[in-house]
Amino acid sequence: MAPPSGFTQTTRDSRNRRAAQSAGAQQRVTGDAMLSVSDLTRPGLDPVSFELDAGECLVVRGPSGAGKTLLLRAIADLDLNQGRVALDGQDRDGIPAPQWRRLVTYLAAEPGWWAERVGDHFPDWVAAQPLVEALDLPGDCHDLPIARLSTGERQRLALVRVLLLDSRVLLLDEPTAGLDPDAAAKVERLIAERLAGGCSALWVTHDRTQAARLARRWLELDGGQVREVAA
Repeated sequence: MAPPSGFTQTTRDSRNRRAAQSAGAQQRVTGDAMLSVSDLTRPGLDPVSFELDAGECLVVRGPSGAGKTLLLRAIADLDLNQGRVALDGQDRDGIPAPQWRRLVTYLAAEPGWWAERVGDHFPDWVAAQPLVEALDLPGDCHDLPIARLSTGERQRLALVRVLLLDSRVLLLDEPTAGLDPDAAAKVERLIAERLAGGCSALWVTHDRTQAARLARRWLELDGGQVREVAA
């Protein structure tokens, strides 16, 4: 079975070699934040630094093309980037790429699907079903072909797929775009439960009202430049 979009191996060979050479070594950085980002940059994104505490949601806003997706993909290490990122004080370079992406998980605005049926994307449908039903999706939709699903249904099922990983940090690229208000509220409620359980989230949204509900501070991006503002 092929891996989902967002979990494919990228050009991290040098990092993986260093991790293998220092297996078991834990490079520590200062600070008590869950996620620490320092001078992270890549083409199209100026250096950005911030910290994210356990249980915190940080909103990422900006016009289309401002670099919001580039930022999330760089944190997930899905594209070539420079800078320092640490989770619970452990440097990203000391964590193998597949493990990092399960701990710090990127949900794309347009998630990928690699098999014909819904159930083929979920190794444990019993575990998935409570989340499926919490998002107002039919509990027996595992038998449906992906092609039969609406965009919103695919979007919510992709979120379920990510939540089953029990990630420490969720990188959410417009997870409610295109959903009706009721479905969007269910997504917000489900993520709020995860935050209450101690995980953290970066949430990209164009909706200023939603942003104000979600977070006390925002990262504003424009032309690849980033600044932090209070909500």
